[in-house]
Amino acid sequence: MMIDLMGPIEKEELMSSDQIERTIRRLAREILDHNRGQHGLALVGIRRRGVPLAERLAGALWEIQAVKVPVGHLDINLYRDDLSSVATQPIVQSSEIDFPLSRKIVVLVDDVLFTGRTVRAAMDALVDYGRPKAIQLCVLIDRGHRELPIQAHFVGKTVETDAVEMVEVRLREIDRREGVLLVEPAS
Repeated sequence: MMIDLMGPIEKEELMSSDQIERTIRRLAREILDHNRGQHGLALVGIRRRGVPLAERLAGALWEIQAVKVPVGHLDINLYRDDLSSVATQPIVQSSEIDFPLSRKIVVLVDDVLFTGRTVRAAMDALVDYGRPKAIQLCVLIDRGHRELPIQAHFVGKTVETDAVEMVEVRLREIDRREGVLLVEPAS
């Protein structure tokens, strides 16, 4: 019996560290323009990589408008519709939203938009904290293949992928390196 020890095969670098940073600044400007400023805005990052992206967006918003936008962290594991197929004992992390959501325009932040199921779970989790004025979605990568009618308001980059390909976002806060890669499973 042969055991495949190879991990995913890198096909292409989709974004470098510098491109990620430029994209975050662009997304921050788009969020401000779309919402006519920062009044009433809040950012909520979906764990894992949505959290550092939300923190970076808040930093970019500070640089542009010198205003502090509250940032929350949201764990969606218990809201997933595929929970039983993901793990028998899911790892639940804390959600940290220490500001009221009422009358806020909440921008959910995630790294990759794929089927839409993560975003649906995030919206379910979010409303347990209150009823925002509006929920908008900001993603670094939109790779298509939606299973639910969910679209992002703010997209860093749209990438056409095959269903078997994966998009790996690596952020220095979690992965100690930075970049976005298109990968496929080892055969």
